[in-house]
Amino acid sequence: MDDVSRPLIRVVAALIEKDGRYLIAQRTARAIFPLYWEFPGGKVEQGETDEEALRREMMEELGVVVSVGALFEREVHCYDTFSVDFRVYRCEIVGGEPKAIGCADFRFVTLEEMESYRFPPADEKALEVLLGLCGR
Repeated sequence: MDDVSRPLIRVVAALIEKDGRYLIAQRTARAIFPLYWEFPGGKVEQGETDEEALRREMMEELGVVVSVGALFEREVHCYDTFSVDFRVYRCEIVGGEPKAIGCADFRFVTLEEMESYRFPPADEKALEVLLGLCGR
């Protein structure tokens, strides 16, 4: 039974593919799940749409402008003290080149390489779906 008093945080992330490689970002050392890798994105602030939040987060974290496409995966993941409504959207970089501004690092990796990176639990479902769609 789910604890209704547990805060629910809406988080959006970008699935960006370029030449068979996918963009992942490394969380900062001060973040929850420090130095884990993730699909880049962040929390949706009050009054923002998912698309607005994702465009803002991509500029803050990586200094790029993105076009937000279709919802790829949605998962509600429960941690001990909060839950995350995690939504991954297919996106395309339409302006700028990625730079590690609000993240520790970033990389474009193949699906095979992605399996060797440590992701937070909320990201794992999207990763499983991505790997499954690609015949793995």
